[in-house]
Amino acid sequence: MLRTSTRSSEASFDVFGAGMRPPANETDEDKARRLEAEREALRVSKTIDAALLEGKKVLERKKRAVKILLLGQSESGKSSVLRNFRLAFTPRYFESERVLWRTVIQLNLISSIKKILNTMHEEWTEAESASSPTMLTSQHRRLSLALSPLLAFETSISQLIASDAGGNGYGVTVRPGGGWKDRLTASLGRASGAAPALGVSAEPPTGGSGQQDPTQVTQVLAACRDNIIALWEDDAVRAVLAERDVDLVEEPGFFLDDTPRVTALDYVPSDRDIMRARIRTLGVEEHSFVTESGFRAGTEFFITDVCGSSHQRSTWIPYFDDVQAILFLAPLLFWQSLDEDTKTNRVQDSLELWREIVGNPLLAKTAFILLFNKKDILQAHINAGVVVKKYVPSYGERANDVPSVTKYFRDKFSAYLRKFSPEPRPFIFYETEAIDTKSTAVILGEVQEQIIRNHLKDLDVM
Repeated sequence: MLRTSTRSSEASFDVFGAGMRPPANETDEDKARRLEAEREALRVSKTIDAALLEGKKVLERKKRAVKILLLGQSESGKSSVLRNFRLAFTPRYFESERVLWRTVIQLNLISSIKKILNTMHEEWTEAESASSPTMLTSQHRRLSLALSPLLAFETSISQLIASDAGGNGYGVTVRPGGGWKDRLTASLGRASGAAPALGVSAEPPTGGSGQQDPTQVTQVLAACRDNIIALWEDDAVRAVLAERDVDLVEEPGFFLDDTPRVTALDYVPSDRDIMRARIRTLGVEEHSFVTESGFRAGTEFFITDVCGSSHQRSTWIPYFDDVQAILFLAPLLFWQSLDEDTKTNRVQDSLELWREIVGNPLLAKTAFILLFNKKDILQAHINAGVVVKKYVPSYGERANDVPSVTKYFRDKFSAYLRKFSPEPRPFIFYETEAIDTKSTAVILGEVQEQIIRNHLKDLDVM
């Protein structure tokens, strides 16, 4: 009897139900709090489940998407190639961002003016301290004073775009993730209904958030146009810049020769302007989009753009996993050295980097496409009489022309691919001019088709 009674007692006891029962002597207030806590716990649980489901969907999308890695040293033109990709295959998206690039280009122009004014200030400071003559006159001081309000705009709007990225001496600098576009779009949206004030003031107007209104840059640049042209075309200013080895024409984001057009009130950036615009991303940025045109329109791409500075290359390895193709940019700017290491030749650095990448066992199955970018700059310097063997002694007595230079370096890169690749793979290369949107679109069309065909084979679709 005792055993039967025990079993009956155990069977009637619900452990889980007991835990869910309201506490004894629960007040109405306690009950309300308990029910609210249960609802909040349920809400959090559903949120977590939804996040996990969304994460699973993203992973599934990525499995079927085409994944491309853009590699190359800093200033190799990766961002311009990415913009070309957008222009060629997602033209509606590209068009929607055109107004944002107007502000970036305007800041590029102001950055060049700032460098000129800083160089002039250095000239005056050194001349005064050494009691020596200078080519700059009182007229140049008046120009400097008239253009100085532009610097307030450059600082404030760069901070708006850059958020916490800081300038770091590289002009417009942003963190990865596209947040700068959201901030700038919001700021332009807030200012769109405001009536712009013409002229230049010592304290340019600001938006409601305390940041200066980006739309005012257009007005101020238009008011300063004649002074900007006078400054840039001045022989004495050009001489001071040359004496101090300040070559603005060679720098990314150079628009001083386009001042009349860029400072117009109705200025709308051309496709070529957007390719030339300079904005520096710190870190790694992933871009995902579905192609609107081209081979297999509707294909989703994930393109990862990594910072090319030598001190950040150790962060690349995690992005090698499951990538179908690497677009490796190697401008043949053999007369230049790295910004972060003036003793290292740019092309030699590209070769060493190429050797490391093609030899990485994690990338044994990855397709490599080499882009000899900035061929227009190479052509211009060869035409100007730059002698290759002066900078690359091993070049020897080969012809000092673009086809010979390209072949020489192509053979170098090809030899490294054959020697260091874990498995044999084809050598695919193109000569590109990133700011030439039409020819680059044709090349990227071929690249897109090659990558997608290989990807479909991997998925056993073809």
